[in-house]
Amino acid sequence: MEWWICTTVVIHNGEMTTSTAPATPQSATATPESRHASPARWRVLAVFSLGFLVSYIFRGVNLGFAPFLTRDLGLTAGDLGLLTSFYFLGFACAQLPAGILLDRFGPRRTEAALLLLAVAGSLVFAWAPGMAGLAAGRAMIGVGVSVCLGAAIQALSMWFPLARMPFLNGLVMAIGGLGAVVVGAPLSWLMSITDWRTVSIGMGLLSLAMALLLWFGVPDARRPAKESFAEQMRGTRQILGSERFWRVVPLTLLNQGIFLAVQTLWVSAFMHDVQGLGPAESARLVSVIGLAMMGGCVGAGWAARHLERRGISLYAFAGFGMISFIVVQLLLMARLPFLPLGLLWGAYGVFGSSGILTYALLARRFPDNLIGRATTAMTLTVFLATFVFQVGIGVVLDVFPTVDGRHPVSAHLLVWGGLVVVQVLAALWYLMEKKRP
Repeated sequence: MEWWICTTVVIHNGEMTTSTAPATPQSATATPESRHASPARWRVLAVFSLGFLVSYIFRGVNLGFAPFLTRDLGLTAGDLGLLTSFYFLGFACAQLPAGILLDRFGPRRTEAALLLLAVAGSLVFAWAPGMAGLAAGRAMIGVGVSVCLGAAIQALSMWFPLARMPFLNGLVMAIGGLGAVVVGAPLSWLMSITDWRTVSIGMGLLSLAMALLLWFGVPDARRPAKESFAEQMRGTRQILGSERFWRVVPLTLLNQGIFLAVQTLWVSAFMHDVQGLGPAESARLVSVIGLAMMGGCVGAGWAARHLERRGISLYAFAGFGMISFIVVQLLLMARLPFLPLGLLWGAYGVFGSSGILTYALLARRFPDNLIGRATTAMTLTVFLATFVFQVGIGVVLDVFPTVDGRHPVSAHLLVWGGLVVVQVLAALWYLMEKKRP
């Protein structure tokens, strides 16, 4: 435990160097103390959290669309994986330029402007006659919501003390996690009374409303002087060349990438093929995962802050959560009859969200003017991983012939087993961080 306790000291030292002081509605030169007392910060928290909620609904909406896309357009498992992952590909490709935009123009302007692309992507998806149009729409949506998480983290770091960031990031994730609940039973009910094209148009209108709320509904924080493009690129290189960045990235990208790939598309197939569940029970458990993720995000953020006061570092606690996610996957693969499925899938949601804690680590490990780029660089790796996993799972499953509409249990266990192996290797790398002077 010695090296983890040392990490706490480094983190606290990093926290003490932070000096960004955004404006309050009363004063353009507010001190950090007055900034933290401003009621405007709660409006910032609420609006940016709603933006992340919209983003999360987009992530998982194809889970409810999948059987109807298969029926209407004849898509295979590989097609569904590729189509759904175009969201994550667009999201990932936008991260580095989005980080520069965040640090240059601020979270409010950047997120509101990009959401207009999500509006257009939703309409393209709704009116697409085939795979090419659907993929283009998903990619546009991915780019359009690409800063919803990074903008929220950056905005909160400007308006709140960094000591509160684990809890606040968890709260944002919890509110966003309502999207995971929405794409379960509620979306299943909605699809029984309308079609996927109408829902897509509705998502476009929701995105437009969110863009307007961001533009007109939240204040800006006072920002440091703008860097030149060359200076911003040097900052990006500084992040990507940092050992402190790459120490946390592999396990985080696997934790978040695998969780998102499965939760937003393949979890129903696993429940159906491996656990023998029907559509109604699967939809219920998808909502259980979403609710558990929400509770896990808030609970982990609260626990992290209190454990740090007892000498247990945020680095250690995040590592515990992500390693616990590996254990839960092994238990689901084992199919032990005495373990209730609701409990296991609830644990899957709780620990599958634990990688969000490392975003708070990044906010402490890098100076204020690099936070936007650091968080989007992390998100880049997460969503590239999600893209690869969603496509890869579909490709592997398609290698095995279906029987009565089911992929073989062995095919799912092969996929999950491979994913567990790479997570174990990443966990070993995470645990090897050295003591720092």
